[in-house]
Amino acid sequence: MAGGIQQREDDDLPETHEINVTPFIDVILVLLIIFMVAAPLSTVDIPVDLPVSSAKQVPRPDKPLFLTVKADLSLALGNDAVSASGLGPALDATTSANRDTRVFVRADKTVPYGEVMKAMNLLRAAGYLKIALVGLEGTGDIAPPAKAP
Repeated sequence: MAGGIQQREDDDLPETHEINVTPFIDVILVLLIIFMVAAPLSTVDIPVDLPVSSAKQVPRPDKPLFLTVKADLSLALGNDAVSASGLGPALDATTSANRDTRVFVRADKTVPYGEVMKAMNLLRAAGYLKIALVGLEGTGDIAPPAKAP
């Protein structure tokens, strides 16, 4: 508590031996304002088209077009095997050169992420930009990483 000033006959004021916390509170409030202003600037602002959790399942097209990356890293368009260099012409033949066709990419779970990206880059190079990734429906739980020996 702050000491009060009492009237005394001499001109000396009594010394108070308490900490004045007012400057400390002022500094803390200024720091709080600085962090409140700076915090939104440090977030990543990457636009991503994410579905909301309450979204209804989108109906599958009558005849979906699947590009499969097999465990041996070979590609298949539908049920037919296709080479990486022949993917563009095979897509054009299958879709009648309709580049607005959505291509569903499936990959074996043992396929490295980089190989899936290579397949997606092949689709993009062929002019097919509407790409969807296919997965199994499940609980969405992510398994913990395996411990290194």
